[in-house]
Amino acid sequence: MTSAVGTETSMAEFGKEERDFLPSTYGCEILLQDTTVERAKDSSFPNDAYLIWYNNDGKDHVDLVRGTRVRIFDMYYDKYGPGVIQKIDFGYGRTNPKLWGYKQPEKKKKR
Repeated sequence: MTSAVGTETSMAEFGKEERDFLPSTYGCEILLQDTTVERAKDSSFPNDAYLIWYNNDGKDHVDLVRGTRVRIFDMYYDKYGPGVIQKIDFGYGRTNPKLWGYKQPEKKKKR
């Protein structure tokens, strides 16, 4: 994913022991981590994002992630192990992925 110069993109942070599992190495981007489905239903998210349900340490979690299903599965499988992933489903976003997060450049004043 590319971003305009001077803009900051925020991604979910992993702990020190989990630095080997950065989403960028899998070609993924975590938009919302450990969220609710109601919060993920925001239509301003890109339409190529997926909701993933997983159970870690007896707790159910929901994340909103961008990437291909195979890469998302690989990332969560490597991070949490087998039998953790419950479901991967389409997100509710409606924004074109090319335009998501785009900010118009400031117009210069004419002299």
